Amino acid sequence: MDAYSEIIHHAVEAASRSVVKIERLDAQRKVTGTGSGFFFSSDGYLFTNSHVVHNGSFFNVMLHDGTVYPATLAGEDPDTDIAILKSTAYDFQAAQLGDTNDLQIGQLVIAIGNPMGFQHTVTAGVVSALGRSLLSETGRLMDDLVQTDAALNPGNSGGPLINYKGEVIGVNTAMIRGAQGLCFAISINTARVIAAELMKSGKVRRAYLGMMLQQINLVPKLRSGLELKNKSALFVTGVEAGSPAGKAGIADGDIIVSFNDNPVETSDALFRQLDREKIGQFQYIRVIRQNRLLELRVTPTEKKAA
Repeated sequence: MDAYSEIIHHAVEAASRSVVKIERLDAQRKVTGTGSGFFFSSDGYLFTNSHVVHNGSFFNVMLHDGTVYPATLAGEDPDTDIAILKSTAYDFQAAQLGDTNDLQIGQLVIAIGNPMGFQHTVTAGVVSALGRSLLSETGRLMDDLVQTDAALNPGNSGGPLINYKGEVIGVNTAMIRGAQGLCFAISINTARVIAAELMKSGKVRRAYLGMMLQQINLVPKLRSGLELKNKSALFVTGVEAGSPAGKAGIADGDIIVSFNDNPVETSDALFRQLDREKIGQFQYIRVIRQNRLLELRVTPTEKKAA
């Protein structure tokens, strides 16, 4: 086996026993949909997508060896497309969670899932972009996504995106239909925050700004000229009409460098600050516009569930 194949093989070996196939059943226990998921704790909690489990009455999880166990829904957050299931299964291995902040564009990543019902299918690719925002098919604005060209298909949803060590760095969520090599995963750092709230209260309250973002590197000349500590920042690719960001004067093409005087280098760094305490309270946000620094005031609102 060549070196590249060895890397993928060992990564998959490290993570595969945590991956499951999920069946969503209605009240008559008829299967109405399938997807993927993975265990992240030794007591049977799993990550999957909200759209995999939404409106389900019962759930089954199929382990790596084909055994099937029931699961219950601990909570879901349609805005981030994250859901948490709790299963009675015991013969599994919890996945090791990585850190999205360590990712680099061009880095090898591997997706594991159950596309079209084919269990434990593996695809490989690279990180194409970080900190992406994406409008989902239901119109929700999803933030802090990892873009990859690792192929995803229906049924991959909710499965892990892993690095060469077998650590999970994302939860697979979407592909752009009709486009080749445009697939997305929710940052595992974001998923961790959402999981903590769902396991505590079954729901999530987050502050909302209403921007589409992309993580970019700042050129040294711009950093030194504006005396910035940031090596990277968030480029605003779109602002939703009537959103808090729009009302604050944030515009397409702005580059966000700080939030309440805290440097913002990743979407995850901004997401962590948009907790429930920020709802309805004005905040300061600094942006670069036409090579000048501007400080704006923005008042986040509560992000309503889809």
